[in-house]
Amino acid sequence: MRILLAEDEIALAKVLVKIFESNNYSIDAVHDGQDALDYLEAGNYDAAVLDIMMPKVDGITVLKKLRASGSDLPVLMLTAKSEIDDKVLGLDSGANYYLTKPFDAKELLAAVRAITRSGNEVDTKLSCGNLTLDRASFEMSTPGGSVKLANKEFQMMELLMAKPGNIISVDTFMDHIWGYDTDTESNVVWVYVSYLRKKLTALGADVKIKATRNAGYSIVSDKAD
Repeated sequence: MRILLAEDEIALAKVLVKIFESNNYSIDAVHDGQDALDYLEAGNYDAAVLDIMMPKVDGITVLKKLRASGSDLPVLMLTAKSEIDDKVLGLDSGANYYLTKPFDAKELLAAVRAITRSGNEVDTKLSCGNLTLDRASFEMSTPGGSVKLANKEFQMMELLMAKPGNIISVDTFMDHIWGYDTDTESNVVWVYVSYLRKKLTALGADVKIKATRNAGYSIVSDKAD
């Protein structure tokens, strides 16, 4: 899952990035409202965390412009403005959640999970064949065992298992996991696919990661051609 963070306090932004990355989120951090708008327009995000008091463009304006564009991207306002009128303004402007500073990391993560949870999601697990991916523990398991995935391994499997059989392009993996402005070479996707294939084999999974030439990767039955 990929998040845009807009926070002008550099030290706090670094802390937030560490919190999210240690919980297997991919995150892009910007430090003013104009950059937030530019990234939201160019990027492919699952949620945004916005400060209100930012240079160039404030967070409320960013939110209003986002909603005016027709976007329903889940947005969490994370701000020191704690008055009731501030909260009302944030929520009425289209925020899905309003969290004030100082905050607890557990509450922040719970809030992000809440705003990104689909309406029909009943638990934190994705399944395909005898393979299960637990979004809460970051474990991939079969009846034969389990393994905890590293950050980018987990994000890759989450993309694959969210829509079994669907081909995910290399560009999509790069945009969602490494960020659209990354300097990382795209062959890193193949490297992580190789890691995951070895783990699927070790677990005795009855699914595999299939490569489709010039298209991308999908997770399919191990019996598939």
